[in-house]
Amino acid sequence: MAKYLLDTHVFLWWISDANQLDKEVFDIISDTSNQIYISSASIWEIAIKEALGKLKVDADLSSVIEANRFIELKISAICTNATKKLEQIHRDPFDRMLIAQALEGDMTLVTVDRFIMQYKDIKILNFKK
Repeated sequence: MAKYLLDTHVFLWWISDANQLDKEVFDIISDTSNQIYISSASIWEIAIKEALGKLKVDADLSSVIEANRFIELKISAICTNATKKLEQIHRDPFDRMLIAQALEGDMTLVTVDRFIMQYKDIKILNFKK
């Protein structure tokens, strides 16, 4: 059983436009033998962007997580402290939390974010549509 953490944009594509995902990523997310995690940091980031009018999501994210059998990954003190140790490659606090969570949880982070890809020691599933 493999563990995957979806970056915020990957989660949003899954919800609204799965055609943005390549076949490998779509198959991984669809495979019920995999554990697919969605960080509370992503939910928080989406809520902030919606409140600012920068994003519109026509779905109840809690229901989407439950319906897809995803696992919500809470923000822990361990991961919060781990962000301090990360190189300053990426300054986005939400992405830094995802990196820390993937490292601490031994998960593969599914992303196309070029800054995240520069970190060492993190397992990344990079795809380009």
